[in-house]
Amino acid sequence: MLNHPWVVYLVAYLGVRVHRARTAPSRGASAVEWVIITAIIAGVALGLATLIKTLVEQKQNEIQNSFGNGGGGGGKE
Repeated sequence: MLNHPWVVYLVAYLGVRVHRARTAPSRGASAVEWVIITAIIAGVALGLATLIKTLVEQKQNEIQNSFGNGGGGGGKE
């Protein structure tokens, strides 16, 4: 079973891939750069979402306060 051509090919292919991954220093550095860039973008997006949510809630409170307790559904006065 271990001498089957597909098994031999797969072992050789994986060996080459592992060797390339171990000897290519730029690939690891590139991955770290992508993680840092992604973290920065996620942080900025989270900050903007929080800012927008705060502004919307402030405007909502402002609108509610301008109406006071009025705007009920009608009924006995």
